[in-house]
Amino acid sequence: MAATAPSHLPLLLIIILAAVASRATATWCVCKDGLSDTALQKALDYACGAGADCNPIHSSGPCYNPNTVKSHCSYAVNSYYQRKRSSGATCDFSGTAYLVSSDPSVSGCTFPASSSKGCSSLHLNSETHTHCGSAHAHLQRVVI
Repeated sequence: MAATAPSHLPLLLIIILAAVASRATATWCVCKDGLSDTALQKALDYACGAGADCNPIHSSGPCYNPNTVKSHCSYAVNSYYQRKRSSGATCDFSGTAYLVSSDPSVSGCTFPASSSKGCSSLHLNSETHTHCGSAHAHLQRVVI
């Protein structure tokens, strides 16, 4: 008798392929080159005050270095954009930022490519497979 694949394997493969495909079309919001530190700081302050996760750019955070206003601005506006884009947020910040398709992450600091709160679930038989969006896709298996 030939062995058969578990019935949930094809759907799990679809989830993994969808995660890889979303990575291929990912975008990030970053601050523009050549702008004054004052303009960049204004965008940084707005993003951090309006919902961005700015903990990683604090002095003990993994994204503190490089310690430049532009680097911190890019992390903050990207975090804000990824968290708020489903509510209509844009990547402009009064002309200080724009979308890129190249991952701006640097060693030790990962820029999210989608909201860390955005999760999707696939229910199959008595199992729930959950994918929580980020640049580095992962799966959780929850048995119900």
